[in-house]
Amino acid sequence: MKIALIQTDLYWENPSKNRENFDLKINEITSEVNMIVLPEMFSTGFTMNASAIAETMHGETIEWMKLKAKQKNAAITGSVVITENGKFYNRMLFVFPSGEVQYYDKRHLFTLAGENQSYTAGTEKVIVNYLDWKICLQVCYDLRFPVFARNVENYDLLIYVANWPKVRTNAWDALLKARAIENLSYAIGVNRLGLDANNYEHIGHSQAVDFLGHYILEPQETAGVFVVELDKDKMMETRKKLDFLSDQDVFEIKIS
Repeated sequence: MKIALIQTDLYWENPSKNRENFDLKINEITSEVNMIVLPEMFSTGFTMNASAIAETMHGETIEWMKLKAKQKNAAITGSVVITENGKFYNRMLFVFPSGEVQYYDKRHLFTLAGENQSYTAGTEKVIVNYLDWKICLQVCYDLRFPVFARNVENYDLLIYVANWPKVRTNAWDALLKARAIENLSYAIGVNRLGLDANNYEHIGHSQAVDFLGHYILEPQETAGVFVVELDKDKMMETRKKLDFLSDQDVFEIKIS
């Protein structure tokens, strides 16, 4: 599978400008790819002003994602602020080239920034099936909670989209490798660049890690589109030789 990771600065609470910017970035993809990954809250930045910028599941940003997926014949994923039934969600959308949409609502809300006061937490882990790959969708702060990400579904790829600040970059790098190694899965992390309106700096470090913790794409600190290719057969061969997942503990997750 060939995947394009898009790393860029974001315009604060300005969906139209962000869509224009990502249009330019997506147009830079000249080779065929199967998937395009955008950061967390890619249309607005990581804002707690949900009521002012939330869109519906029929809003402009989702329609834009459908258009891009069709044009590039590639799935496109990233998180957007969505309102539904009077609630707000940090929702990771996965849009297929056909226009079908699946989604994951961020489970672990970042209480340090008051995300839990503005948004409703998701309650379900989501595995998307795409081109014979099982893909686990995760958002930013979820990275710190390994039990929720534990590979009991035999998924093949973890994707984390984020607005992860520079001050905690070391944790981002270390935990992405840890999630890949412990789950014998590929892991991709896509983060933003630049200062947000709260004066938090982001230096990206978007990256791709294989199932043994080796970099396919080392952490990047510049704006750009980075294309990686993943080999599922190679991963499955490794799982047969190193059948660590069969020895994992049995546990139950209780959603509070």
